[in-house]
Amino acid sequence: MTHSIRTTREHPSRRTLLGGAALAAFTVATGTATATATGTVNAAAAISPATWPTQFPLPDGFLPEGIAIGRKPYAYMGSRANGAIYRTDLRTGEGGILFAGATGLVAVGLKLDSDGLLYVAGNTGVARTHDSRTGNVVATHQLSEATGHFINDVALLGDRAWFTDSRAAALYGVPRGRSGAVRTLPLTGDWVQLPDVNNANGIVGTPDGRALIVVKSNPGELYKVNTRTGHATRITLAGATNVVNGDGLYRIGRTLYVVQNRLNLISVFHLDSTSTTATLTGTITDPRFDVPTTAARFANRLYLVNARFTSPQTPETTFTGVAVPI
Repeated sequence: MTHSIRTTREHPSRRTLLGGAALAAFTVATGTATATATGTVNAAAAISPATWPTQFPLPDGFLPEGIAIGRKPYAYMGSRANGAIYRTDLRTGEGGILFAGATGLVAVGLKLDSDGLLYVAGNTGVARTHDSRTGNVVATHQLSEATGHFINDVALLGDRAWFTDSRAAALYGVPRGRSGAVRTLPLTGDWVQLPDVNNANGIVGTPDGRALIVVKSNPGELYKVNTRTGHATRITLAGATNVVNGDGLYRIGRTLYVVQNRLNLISVFHLDSTSTTATLTGTITDPRFDVPTTAARFANRLYLVNARFTSPQTPETTFTGVAVPI
């Protein structure tokens, strides 16, 4: 789960990135240099003091996977258990249920738009939009049949919210706003759909705002996708063999962060000018990682949710969100 900075678009840009103060040092698993973002931190950095908590609790049994952050210091996280949405104030670490969810609902990847709409991937062929102030469902979008599909993550690019399907070779474009037809974009080119595993997962826009980058969790590949044709070009990895277990993507300029969930790792890549080569520049690890799935940014921190896929998924299982500096 993942949010891009768009440099070209028809609508006002989504300025979700605010600057901030640095946190404590973190482990860089490849090399000794700190993995940093390419780009300038916003001058409003002073609003994010280093005293803000770097870990916060989620409800027991919540089963989180997605996280979204907008211009304000609030994180929105979705539940695989019942589609609930939880909102945390990043300044205090305190939060509460924004949307209670219901039996049969799922919330995985999320993205928050500047108009206050929260786009939610719903797994079983469904995407929803919520009012981020009230939590109310604004619209439900049937993207595919319920069975044989896994609507997993979402990115905002141009006039659409683009959703991945981990079990089918297609992306789905939902108009940003409150109306309009859904567009199904079959994946072609270098894309080969593998049976019985999760394929497309995290998604983010390219630095030029003209295409999408999609991670294929198995066997761990990155692709650049043309949003007009669906042609997918496999991105060449330099310094890394693969990005297996790749889940959420987050991009700042040409710096691409790939969350590799079961490896408890974030791989940091530098994209070339065409977004067809990604060079590994470092990795981020943290002892608090417990199968982190997706990431969102506020100031100079990445916030992640621990899905704890390797732990019992019961009503008593505890869950947290954590922050690491970038």
